[in-house]
Amino acid sequence: MAVCIAVIAKENYPLYIRSVPTQNELKFHYTVHTSLDVVEEKISAVGKSLGDQRELYLGLLYPTEDYKVYGYVTNSKVKFVIVVDSSNTSLRDNEIRSMFRKLHNSFTDVMCNPFHSPGNTIQSKAFDGIVSGMMVQTASTV
Repeated sequence: MAVCIAVIAKENYPLYIRSVPTQNELKFHYTVHTSLDVVEEKISAVGKSLGDQRELYLGLLYPTEDYKVYGYVTNSKVKFVIVVDSSNTSLRDNEIRSMFRKLHNSFTDVMCNPFHSPGNTIQSKAFDGIVSGMMVQTASTV
């Protein structure tokens, strides 16, 4: 499903970035970081209209020629970005939402680990396994 999954801290530095084709890793870093402007714009627009009651799922941030970039923000302002291949037309919005939900639950498990210090990069094998599962589905369908 996903070709790149990133977790970005409240202060906009990466906590975790993983991409499937490793030769394009720099391109995905650039894509994720450029999407942060759109995330901040959507957060501020929604924050003005609804106050604290906002949807965590931001939807499609922007499409490029090769990829579609989706965003999600937790209540603690940690951002999740998923980059999906544009050729995958069978992927629906509710499937993207469930991927973010699964990612958020796994991230919560990492933060609840007493041996993890918040603000450091995520090095959990369980979290990596969840992300790998989302990536493997892409490799098998392509």
